[in-house]
Amino acid sequence: MEGQQETRLCAKLVQCESTDPGAFEGAMERLVKAWLKEHVSHAGLDDVVVFQELQALPGRPCLSATIPDRNGSCQGALVFCCHLDTVVAGDGWSASIDPFGGQVKDGLLYGRGSCDMKGGLACALLAFDDLLQEVSRARWEAGCHQTCACSGDEDPQKDLGWLPRRALTMLLTVDEEDFMRGIEAVLDAGWLDRNCWVVDTEPTDGCARISHKGRTWFEVDIQGVTAHASTPWKGADAVAAAAEFVCHLRAAIAALPSHPELGASTVTFGQIQGGYRPYVVPDHAHLWIDMRLVPPATTELAQKLVAKALDEASQAVPGTQGSFTVTGDRAPVERDPDSRLLASLEAASKEATGAAAPIDIFTGYTDTAVMAAATGNLEFLSYGPGSLEVAHKPNEHVPVADLVRVRRVLSQLAADCCL
Repeated sequence: MEGQQETRLCAKLVQCESTDPGAFEGAMERLVKAWLKEHVSHAGLDDVVVFQELQALPGRPCLSATIPDRNGSCQGALVFCCHLDTVVAGDGWSASIDPFGGQVKDGLLYGRGSCDMKGGLACALLAFDDLLQEVSRARWEAGCHQTCACSGDEDPQKDLGWLPRRALTMLLTVDEEDFMRGIEAVLDAGWLDRNCWVVDTEPTDGCARISHKGRTWFEVDIQGVTAHASTPWKGADAVAAAAEFVCHLRAAIAALPSHPELGASTVTFGQIQGGYRPYVVPDHAHLWIDMRLVPPATTELAQKLVAKALDEASQAVPGTQGSFTVTGDRAPVERDPDSRLLASLEAASKEATGAAAPIDIFTGYTDTAVMAAATGNLEFLSYGPGSLEVAHKPNEHVPVADLVRVRRVLSQLAADCCL
């Protein structure tokens, strides 16, 4: 039955909890590594595929597996980039749905991470295995069963024509759902180069998503003066100052120019803490802020706007003062209209499904956006099963039909780019 492979693997991945914070990715990495090793061995390519592993954080390893090109090189690869972590299960799930059950009902596979992004991980793993089988077949047809040059035997006379013309890498990262320290560790280790083409399998609603707003995070502290609530003029209300700050900053961000593709810059005040009793003038407030900035806005400009809003808040509520820290700084990434990877993905989608994948922006921020911003390599995109609308929510799910479609497209892309 169509979709059985994709469904079984996705369910198995969902059943292995890898919440961040929580269980984290150690068990998931071991599961995926064992799966890859088994399939590499079954293809008879143990001496060909190159594995790398690094501890991005204690007990939280990143992993890569690469089928080298016919020169024995892993550089310039087509890369399937997938993160191993999910958000926490959270509340609100239906009583009949186990967040880590991987159950299928009415064509939907349910569970935390099914959509973001264990469904995409399953598709990428199966597409990687599809290319493994093609390389294995080519090796036997070429009659080349000796140890491969890329495993250490550097015999210059050896014919490696049965290897792909472009390397294919399966890249597994950690901490994508928090501070993205996994992809940063991978970049620091030199695993990705400027010539690689990188596809992450985030949920994209059937689209190829290639542009990202920036993501800048702030933490803001506002100090006031405590007093009894019956004599508030003897204190300085930090929460009232926070309210003034929020209003001024919202107006400042709303006034920024829009981008023709990425749209408007936005600001979200995700958390606010302040005060300790309803009958006491609060002497402190703390805010966590998420900005999604579009060119020409920058983090430097955002810092000036935050400082100005704090100054305006202090003027509105005398006796208060504020300070801030930038806790996250991700640059916006605009798409390359001449991207060869995008053209290849559109062609693969048309060949595999009969229709080219529509092009759209990505409203979130991904590991590939970190790579693009850090290296200047714009050969990247997001394409995966499911919808971002159900990611991180109770009753998260991915359509089985999406798993089938994306596995086909990724397999076709790997064949077109590598063989």
